[in-house]
Amino acid sequence: MDIQATPAHPACVVNCAWYDGEGRRHDLALEQLSDKLEEGAPGFAWVGLYDPSEAVLLQLQEELGLHPLAVEDARNAHQRPKVEAYGDTLFLAVHTAQMVDGQIRYGETHAFLGARFLLTVRHGASLSYAAARTRMEREPELLRQGPAMALYAVLDFIVDNYAPIVDEHRDTLRTLERDIFSDTYRRSIVVRLYDLKRDLTYMRVAVSPLQDVLAQLMRSQAAQGQLVVEQVRVYLRDVHDHVLRINDSIDTLRDMLGTALSVNLSLVTLAQGETVKRLGAWAALLAAPTLVTSWYGMNFAHMPELQPRWAYPLLIVGVAAVCIGLYRLFKRARWL
Repeated sequence: MDIQATPAHPACVVNCAWYDGEGRRHDLALEQLSDKLEEGAPGFAWVGLYDPSEAVLLQLQEELGLHPLAVEDARNAHQRPKVEAYGDTLFLAVHTAQMVDGQIRYGETHAFLGARFLLTVRHGASLSYAAARTRMEREPELLRQGPAMALYAVLDFIVDNYAPIVDEHRDTLRTLERDIFSDTYRRSIVVRLYDLKRDLTYMRVAVSPLQDVLAQLMRSQAAQGQLVVEQVRVYLRDVHDHVLRINDSIDTLRDMLGTALSVNLSLVTLAQGETVKRLGAWAALLAAPTLVTSWYGMNFAHMPELQPRWAYPLLIVGVAAVCIGLYRLFKRARWL
């Protein structure tokens, strides 16, 4: 996480800026927010925090007039994805994900959307939203739509970061599929398949509720209808489509992983059955001469080989014929 704090801000304040009616950026101190909002000049404030202290959240609660219950949720950072209205402010909680050392790490982003401000609070594993901010600054005509458009940029950035994780898991599954059908059984393949399915299950828990969050933002009701105008809903609908596609991809991969686990188990069971058949066939081949020789190991007075000259050669030929017959029989039955 590349946090760049300015000298005038606490370390947890990533950005604090005012975007005027033309979409131009003006950096502000936190103490100036309330004064700027009271001026009535066109534009909005965009504040970004990462793992903020309680003191900073309380200061912003005072500066922006945030509801204390929403601020408490943003401080605890253990929220389910949701969108709630507190007077003329919307509070959103969404889950973020990123790959860290080959593992998926999850975080949370809480957003406060007002008529003239957007406050984002990041916790845990979450990439900086500097890229989303830069994208908007390159298109000032979008920033002129207000803070709801900035919220769209943040949500779009979060959803776009899901896609590489899903693609990486898809590539890993394709590699494992080739190993599944190899002749050698490896326990590590089963462990990896299970880890992939577990990761995708957790990711689905993070991604799936975002569909409802975006659907609520696109509805024209109460404060939502005033804060999220029609022009912004078109962009949110595009993000919603991306979430649907990613969620479908996760479900498809989970089904394929479940099938891969079942196929791997079936192949292992089949290989074990083939081994048992081969062992049984060889045991039968060894049983025939063992049975014959065990008879001649007994102390009887009258044995077929005691008198005739060709008794032993005939016995050997007879045992060999039996073994050859059994071998051909098992070979035809594909036991050998």
